[in-house]
Amino acid sequence: MDTDAPDKLSLFMSTAGLAEAASSYLRTAALEPVHWHPWHDSVTAMARSAGRPVLLSIGHEGSAGCVRMSKESYGQSSVAALLNTDFFCIKVDRDEYPDVARTYQFALTVLNREAPGMPVTVFLDPDTLLPFFGGGYFPPGARDGLPGFSDLLLRVTETFRNEREAVQKQCAELGKRLRTLATESEETKTLAADPLLAAAREQLEALHDATEGGFGTGAKFPLPTWTERLLLGWARRRGTPNPDRNGLELVMHTLTRMARGGIRDHLGGGFFRYALDRKWSAPVFQKSLVDNAQLLGLYVDAYAVSRDRLFREVIDGTVNWVLDALREPEGVAAGGLVAGERPAEDGAAYFTWRRDAVRRLLDEDEYLVVETLYGLDKPANHGARWLLYRRDAWRAVVERLSLEPDTADALLASGRARLLTERNQRPAPLRSQVLNAGSNGLAIGALSRAGLVCQEPTWLDAATRAADAIHGLLWHDGRLHGSRIGSERGPLGTLDDHALLLHGLLGLLSARWREQDARLALDLAETLASGFADPATGTFLLRHRDQPRLVTELHPMLDEALPAGNGSAALSLLKAGQLFGRPDLAAVAERALRASATGIAANPVGHASLLTALEFSRTSVACIVLRGPEQEIAPWVAAAREGFDPWRPIYVIPWGAYRTLPRHLPRLVRADLQGAPCAWWCSADNAEGPITTLEAFRARLGA
Repeated sequence: MDTDAPDKLSLFMSTAGLAEAASSYLRTAALEPVHWHPWHDSVTAMARSAGRPVLLSIGHEGSAGCVRMSKESYGQSSVAALLNTDFFCIKVDRDEYPDVARTYQFALTVLNREAPGMPVTVFLDPDTLLPFFGGGYFPPGARDGLPGFSDLLLRVTETFRNEREAVQKQCAELGKRLRTLATESEETKTLAADPLLAAAREQLEALHDATEGGFGTGAKFPLPTWTERLLLGWARRRGTPNPDRNGLELVMHTLTRMARGGIRDHLGGGFFRYALDRKWSAPVFQKSLVDNAQLLGLYVDAYAVSRDRLFREVIDGTVNWVLDALREPEGVAAGGLVAGERPAEDGAAYFTWRRDAVRRLLDEDEYLVVETLYGLDKPANHGARWLLYRRDAWRAVVERLSLEPDTADALLASGRARLLTERNQRPAPLRSQVLNAGSNGLAIGALSRAGLVCQEPTWLDAATRAADAIHGLLWHDGRLHGSRIGSERGPLGTLDDHALLLHGLLGLLSARWREQDARLALDLAETLASGFADPATGTFLLRHRDQPRLVTELHPMLDEALPAGNGSAALSLLKAGQLFGRPDLAAVAERALRASATGIAANPVGHASLLTALEFSRTSVACIVLRGPEQEIAPWVAAAREGFDPWRPIYVIPWGAYRTLPRHLPRLVRADLQGAPCAWWCSADNAEGPITTLEAFRARLGA
């Protein structure tokens, strides 16, 4: 094959493949003069036979670095000429192939001892597709210690041609190191939870910002798994001789500061991805479903404990944003709102205000309330404009203005409604076109919990509709696909997709039992146990075992934007084992926890979701299954759900449901029992019951 120019078949597949791709990120790349190929088995085979180094570029819609490299380098004919002559170029949408993105990010981290951001720019040996050089964003000319991209291409080409043997040796060494990392495991026979939980608790308090809430004193990320860890730790020790009241105070302090701060959209609802400053006042103007679903669940639990008015306001706003801004006609939610080419400037134009514009829109009384609450009487906080966030507690504002609470509430509501109506007329941030199974699983779980705690049945309806949409759009021939872009299903789902969708369905089943959800939940649990659990290490793989191997196999342990896949899978399987009476599912989860012990001990706070699964395995004795006529069972349900107990899942299964029941529940019961409520305590191994009187049930709850 001619290695000096792309062959005609390769060129046809590149231009046609990207131009017709479902991904708008890939379609945009098709407009560049570079001869990009989409990621596909046939394309990687072509890359191996081409004999040229492979440039693998991984990015996603809305990434500022990706946009800059496209304009500065890939869009330039001189750069394209170098790439088209000397390289085989592959473009990957991170949202379509998250497993490919994470695998090569990890490989580069091992190679460079530094994790790349977005985009991922990596040069691969064509024989092995292992990286021999790479990084993240590269500028067009040398800057800030980074080489200019054109110069880098020339150096890579020269190295590949003149030092091919050294390149292959380096790749072989990297491959050996990756294989070692992929098979490292120290499964312990016993796993002591208390020392690990105590170490994480100590770390979190040391990292907590006592002044502004959150963790650290620089840029602030919400880090919901860390705050959840504190809340669950408090719940476990509540009622003991040594309760963790300070842990609860850290939670409430952080959530209050975030709720008042600029990281929350006080008009449209929901949270931005992170803040650039310690005080949560300078956000990056992007919103994601992943972040908001996790934060929604966290605020719902905090509201269940505190009944704080501010937290309920956050819950209402976040739910409304998810349903209004992200929900597709089928009921499933898009991935979030992404910025344009200049995220900070574009976001500021949409989300910030001139004071005189606010004054013109509101009447005098409305403006006085808004001005006082959001600091419009103070200097501008975003250039010459104001980002609306709260300076004080609402009660303090009402007292300062000498208003009746009901009057103040009405003025604030009407003022915000006018502002939101005006803001909706502005050019809005783009909405992601990717529908993801895992993030929708998080949303289904959070909406279900919010509907229960806040007694909002329409939110449960939304969760149910989303579950039906995922089942219809992404479940095909007994397999879960991870995403849908446009009208096309994406590749098979990852560990995160399976574990988080199972998590969401278990939450939905706890709020509203449906046979189709129970069946899908059990199918997902069995797939996790049989297809993702690694027999060699005991932990869970990122990719299903029957998928073609990439350059290494990942076992996600550390929490990132998503909870770690191993933590989510272990927790979901423990709960599924209880519900369905499947000790085999619980055993797979327990083995994964034992195999993760060394990593947890080395960095407890980085493994917060695995610690949550470990805490559940040691604290949750059983779930409660209630059965009976709907009206008669209502006081039983109310008694079971009173207070905040995350260690005791509750499921209400009507008598008419008989197919996908917990294995150890009797399929046939006496006729007199079917006319009255009864309860079972179900572990993975057995069921205790039935308890047939409300008095006995209350006594068992308090035992």
